[in-house]
Amino acid sequence: MLKNSDELAHMRVSGRLLASVFEMLDELDLVGMSTLTVNDLVERFITVDLRARPASKGQYGFKYVLNCSINHVVCHGVPAPDEIIRDGNIINLDITLEKNGFIADSSKTYLVGRVPPAAHHLVRIAQEAMWQGIKQVRPGAHLGDIGFAIERYAKRKGCSVVREYCGHGIGREMHEEPQVLNFGKRGAGLELKEGMVFTIEPMVNQGTRLVMTENDGWTVVTKDRKLSAQFEHTVAVTKNGVEILTLRRDEVSMLGDGVVGFL
Repeated sequence: MLKNSDELAHMRVSGRLLASVFEMLDELDLVGMSTLTVNDLVERFITVDLRARPASKGQYGFKYVLNCSINHVVCHGVPAPDEIIRDGNIINLDITLEKNGFIADSSKTYLVGRVPPAAHHLVRIAQEAMWQGIKQVRPGAHLGDIGFAIERYAKRKGCSVVREYCGHGIGREMHEEPQVLNFGKRGAGLELKEGMVFTIEPMVNQGTRLVMTENDGWTVVTKDRKLSAQFEHTVAVTKNGVEILTLRRDEVSMLGDGVVGFL
């Protein structure tokens, strides 16, 4: 589970490239696009512009380079030509990228057009919950500290946290040990050590935390059909805290003591 300095250097490259994919998406007007069009734009950008590999394509038999989860879709939404992104939607885009044998994983929930205040609130809480988890990462802390901080924050803001899906170790494989739950107890679970690399990716719901999988075998939705939002970063445990390997330029102001990222 521990990455050496050379492996971390490769993962920084993958992480920076993946961050640039989201920075490209930030410049797009998503209104009226199909989710398959977004998928194809991302695939071309990763393969042609970045000369990297979209790591999700072919993983577990998945045919696309990203998951696109609109409104009440929690995760694993499948791109489709007839699924149109509408004004007022929220949409999570979850993307992985491999360069030189190392994989980075990140996601962001976009506010599309004129989004209702309640949806704005949910997306903000999901992002802040992720940051609450990230701030727990340092040598000597435990995985339970991350999950505890995430769920406590979301609940205090009137939201719930999905328990069926979680973060994970990452490196040469997309999914490595350990699992990084979005709930937990302080001081419980695996002790964090310098060189660990994993994702933190809370899925936060407006209503119940309960979810179900649709008939396509991929798409996970909220049981009450209320909105869900997610944010995700790939992070590394450092000597003094945590490094965000997939940090985007618009997030630099969110860094603090012990939390670093390189652009």
